[in-house]
Amino acid sequence: MAVFLHADSTKCSGCKACLVACSLAKFGVNNPKKARLAIIPKFPAPGVFEVKTCTNCGTCAEVCPVGAVKVNEKGAYYIDPNECIACMACVKECPEQVIFTHPDYPVPFECDLCGACVEVCGPGVLWIE
Repeated sequence: MAVFLHADSTKCSGCKACLVACSLAKFGVNNPKKARLAIIPKFPAPGVFEVKTCTNCGTCAEVCPVGAVKVNEKGAYYIDPNECIACMACVKECPEQVIFTHPDYPVPFECDLCGACVEVCGPGVLWIE
C-alpha cells in the first residue's frame, strides 16, 4: 500500500498555511502558487474547501517517456529535474491534478512527502501514512 499525504477536506478552513509552508520548504518563498498540494474553494458554499493531494498512484511514472519520475526513500513519486524534459505528459495524465507547474521553474513538480504542510495545519486536515 502506498504512503501518501492524506487530507480530510471537511476540516479545512481555507487558511492556506499548508500552501505557504510547502512553498517555503521547497522553493524558499512565500508563494502558495508554488505549493505541491491544492485547496479548491467550493463556491457558492462559504467555508467549504476541497484539499487535493498526490495519492502516489504512479500514473506519472507510467507516462513519463524518459523515466524522470522516481520514488524517494519515503515512497513518494517525484520528478527528477535533471532528467525531466518538460513534456508535461505527467501533468496531463495525473488523475488527481496535483502535478504543478510554475513559470519560475522549468519542470513540473509534485509532493515528495516532506511533511512541512502537516506541521502547520492547525485543524489537523493533513497527515502522512
